[in-house]
Amino acid sequence: MTEAPRADTAQLMELLSVSLGVYYGDFTVAAASENLTASQGKALTVLRRGPAAMRALAETMTCDASNMTGIIDRLEKRGLVRREPGAADRRVKYVTLTPEGERVTDAIRAKMRTTQEGLDRLDSQDRDTLYTLLERVFTSPPAT
Repeated sequence: MTEAPRADTAQLMELLSVSLGVYYGDFTVAAASENLTASQGKALTVLRRGPAAMRALAETMTCDASNMTGIIDRLEKRGLVRREPGAADRRVKYVTLTPEGERVTDAIRAKMRTTQEGLDRLDSQDRDTLYTLLERVFTSPPAT
């Protein structure tokens, strides 16, 4: 029995780059179909996880706070998000999705055909494995 070839870090990084390029392209087209920029769509996707302070949202999206204000202004004007003062400090503004914002976020994900088709090629065991690996790589704290 021959052992499967092992991928080195450079090969994994290249495949992640290709994967993210496909995902981002798919996401950008889906967001545009809802008359949103990719940044506006990304903000909605981040907020789908729960309300966020403006500063934290800017950090998560790696953009300047003033740019985040413009993105949220446009989303708020469309009724997709709302700003609420923080309970502990009313100067801190939290951004929350509205029901319409939730609907648009779900519509974007539903329109991401290339990504959906790729994931649909996986059986349930492969999906579980991919989920575990992505979680380990990107959301688990590093071992000390």
